[in-house]
Amino acid sequence: MHVEVRGLEGIADPEGLTIERALPALGFRGVDSVHVGKVVRFVLDAPDGESARATAEEMCARLLANPVIERAEVTVVPAAEPRPVAGS
Repeated sequence: MHVEVRGLEGIADPEGLTIERALPALGFRGVDSVHVGKVVRFVLDAPDGESARATAEEMCARLLANPVIERAEVTVVPAAEPRPVAGS
């Protein structure tokens, strides 16, 4: 699972503003509208993608994101196939 949490439009993002102001001092020009969020990645045991998404969305609503100031975008990433161990 991959969950990206971002601030809602119109909500102050002081960390993003600090980064945006610091970049020109470091020689980076032409960067604007910097926003900082968070990414949460985890493995979720679920019978199918629909169930996994529903569980992850409930996790977002209850813990991972504050719906008053943030929005969460859930992406279901299928588990990688296990690789055979060398010499097996």
